[in-house]
Amino acid sequence: MDEPIATQLEQLDASSLLVLIGCALRELGDSRHQLIPERDQLDLLRDALRFDAQLNAWSHQWAARLDAAEVAWREHGTSTSTWLADVANLTRREASALVRAGHEQTRFPIVGRATLDGQVLPTQASAITSVLDQLPAEFPDDVVDHAQEMMIDFAHTHNSAELRRLTGRLLEVLAPDTADQREAARLEREERAARRHRHLTFTHSHQGSVLIKGSLPMIAAEPFIQIVEAYAAAEKRALDALDPNAEYITPAMRRADGLLAMVNHHNQQALAPVHGGDRPRISILMSYDKLHKAAHDNGLLTGALAGSGEPVPAGTLRQLLCDADLLPVALGGPSEILDVGHSQRFVTPAQRLALEARDGGCAFPGCDKPPQDCHAHHMIPWWQGGPSDLSNLVLVCAHHHGIVEPSRDPTADRWQIRLGTDSTPEVTPPRRVDPHQRPRRHTRYLTRQRQ
Repeated sequence: MDEPIATQLEQLDASSLLVLIGCALRELGDSRHQLIPERDQLDLLRDALRFDAQLNAWSHQWAARLDAAEVAWREHGTSTSTWLADVANLTRREASALVRAGHEQTRFPIVGRATLDGQVLPTQASAITSVLDQLPAEFPDDVVDHAQEMMIDFAHTHNSAELRRLTGRLLEVLAPDTADQREAARLEREERAARRHRHLTFTHSHQGSVLIKGSLPMIAAEPFIQIVEAYAAAEKRALDALDPNAEYITPAMRRADGLLAMVNHHNQQALAPVHGGDRPRISILMSYDKLHKAAHDNGLLTGALAGSGEPVPAGTLRQLLCDADLLPVALGGPSEILDVGHSQRFVTPAQRLALEARDGGCAFPGCDKPPQDCHAHHMIPWWQGGPSDLSNLVLVCAHHHGIVEPSRDPTADRWQIRLGTDSTPEVTPPRRVDPHQRPRRHTRYLTRQRQ
């Protein structure tokens, strides 16, 4: 920075300096800065990240200083984090994390100065202080100072995730004679803490999703990860991969599908223990009048989960009504229970055996899901009066069930499944896949015919 400018800045108080920063940021938003050479634009982004880190570090450390001095308590009778949450529209978690990060940086002053100088990003600073926290309490100050300098050097070449894994390396340098024993003790402490803090929560977003959050000990979680990955790898597209409207599946989405496939397999095999007098199943509340109207007058089909009351979309409900493990509860006026269906109401064990013998697995061409991983799908939906007869049933896996489930719109360009004249399942592609809509059969049925 030019010396005259630096001299002028030294004469400004903190409030004036922040106003100056705000003015500079507004000026940076001018579109004329987008006209500079592209290489300079990249340099601007790099420098902006460094300055953002410096301002971030300053605000964290300033918040920690005010918290230590109990300024908010004296002025407003509340904690710093509570005051921040109120005036800055932060959540309590966000405000507490901001103050905590500042305390971590001030507790390790060398790291704090490096963060203020822009040498270390805030996420790196958090990783570094988490490593320094694990150093033995008996280490003298000069050893801890050396550790801070080492970690700052590592920050020049390591990101925050990599920095968190350097505890063992730090011990090897600082205490080579006892590094192995100290590292073993640290791992034992971490494992005990992981067991103590294990948790799993399910929270309705009230926007059609359930948020899953949890923490498991590393070794205990590994089999879970491997099983989900195995199910994810088995979730393959079939003929529907030709569909230009087919959804692009990310690795994270594939793992989510794998978890759902694992749960579906668990349900199909009836592996879950009895809970509440019955094994787990989905219970759907439906109005009898609306159910009757949907069946006879093509009315809107509506329902809700019995436990949470969360509404179920009509398309999903139509798909669920094909599943023999759905338990519908039909309600009349004032929520009077008129009828509670049973599992055998839709597909009996004898029908299931016949379906498995006839279809041999998912009937969708190219799918290799075995019978035990499939749903018994009503080709003419049950809610439209479709009978639970073999002539109206076909096996499809959970993924392809959603694809062939009939729409309320009879003109919709959708995949369809029917039985041919020889009672063999046939899938008709939408026009966007095959303009001629030629029925396709799974190769397992062609092999049977050749035999």
